[in-house]
Amino acid sequence: MPDPIDIGVGARIRIRRRELGVSQASLGEHLGLTFQQIQKYERGSNRVSASMLVKTAARLDCSVAWLVGEEDGAAGHLEGGLLARLASPGVAELVEAFNAIEGPQARTALMHLARSMADGGRD
Repeated sequence: MPDPIDIGVGARIRIRRRELGVSQASLGEHLGLTFQQIQKYERGSNRVSASMLVKTAARLDCSVAWLVGEEDGAAGHLEGGLLARLASPGVAELVEAFNAIEGPQARTALMHLARSMADGGRD
């Protein structure tokens, strides 16, 4: 099992990378890594070395402290489990789509649908 700290660091890398619109391939190229290695960092399955953390923070225009959850305003106040769920594939796209829905009724309907699907249709 990946360490919760590694999961948190990876989740912050993913969140910041996506916020800036940087692809895994582009970040990997900048760091001299493959996109697969970036994926492993973001999942927390591989640890990010100190030197790579500094290079990553510079490319993502944030501080190392932010990436490790030690800076005010960082996602560090989120519990590791929640942060890991937010960094799961598809979650950012779902949040972006949800935020693009203008009507409160449509948002509520989507929430009901998602909850129903999560419950296996048992309502």
